[in-house]
Amino acid sequence: MSTSTDHEKLLQRYLDGDCTPEEAAELMERLRQSGAHREVLQKMQEEFPVMMASRPEISPEISQRIEARLLESIRATKVRRLPVRRWVAAAAVLLLLGAGGAFFLTRPSSKSPSVAEAKPISAADIAPGSDKAVLTLADGSVVTLDSAGNQVIRQGETLVRQQNGKLLYSVAGHPVAAGFNTLTVPRGGQFQIVLPDGSRVWLNSTSKLRFPTAFHDNKRVVELEGQGYFEVSKDALKPFIVQTQAANVEVLGTGFDVMAYPDERTMNTTLLEGAVKVKDVRLKPGQQARLEHATGTITVAPADVQQVIAWKTGFFEFDNADIDDILRQAARWYDVEVVYRGKTKLLIGGRISRQLPLSELLKMLEDNGAKFSMEGRRLIVH
Repeated sequence: MSTSTDHEKLLQRYLDGDCTPEEAAELMERLRQSGAHREVLQKMQEEFPVMMASRPEISPEISQRIEARLLESIRATKVRRLPVRRWVAAAAVLLLLGAGGAFFLTRPSSKSPSVAEAKPISAADIAPGSDKAVLTLADGSVVTLDSAGNQVIRQGETLVRQQNGKLLYSVAGHPVAAGFNTLTVPRGGQFQIVLPDGSRVWLNSTSKLRFPTAFHDNKRVVELEGQGYFEVSKDALKPFIVQTQAANVEVLGTGFDVMAYPDERTMNTTLLEGAVKVKDVRLKPGQQARLEHATGTITVAPADVQQVIAWKTGFFEFDNADIDDILRQAARWYDVEVVYRGKTKLLIGGRISRQLPLSELLKMLEDNGAKFSMEGRRLIVH
């Protein structure tokens, strides 16, 4: 009979990366049988990307499809009635330990088809988005960017380097005048940029960022339409301001997310660290300000930060989200048109990789009662 000491040793072997497939399976079974290890499950979930990176024999596509199937299996059980965070953590652990050997590849859930048996729910299996954008320079010229490009663009004393899915701006001298560039991310795209002051911005699908090639004034001002995650370089003498159509977000140095799509009901600003101000409302870390487009009113409430920035880390994550909100996200990322031929009112919770084809996301939604069909790139909601 195993003891708690044995359990701790086995857990330590896992954390050290020394578990055999058999030991990983044993640890999985122990954790599944105990309700006292939620913090451990969360830790293992956080370490999943690191573990997968160290196992090149398991392709990203395979690991993502395993995760999708495991989530589907969990949703088919009573666990789906628990808060989203609990079954997400459980799914991550199952995937972690399955990745350590062939345990879950050879013993799929009886409630869910194996990966090999999976069938798309539509004739059109639409691939996910990728790193792509269009850079419009101050002189009006246009540069197409993608995940594989590597090039250098000179604008006076400013150098712009494209390194795969990222743009990096650097100022070689002291430019007399700064021009304005615009980075436009289309439907089905995402992109990163390092601004001239070193601030980093991740742009989501259907987003646009207008910015100067150098920050001369006593303020650093950029314009955003869509969604961006910002990590701003600190400069107390030059506050950083994100201008949107609805309101300005003023920053000193921080990490935050701004969602300002014209077709959303609200503009959301979520603070991870530091301090920002939306109009006259100052946020604390972990808070979100929601500005109603129709009325201009602002409400502040605690935010599920990991859910808000899930798009940046490669996931869709929902917690009692309205299906209309989910489909707007899907339309941007998969570059599809959503057409309603029926009224579907559902609140859905779940987490799924953004690197999976559209059919996998629709399967998750159908498991929760939604009904779809495809007509080319038109997603029909029945």
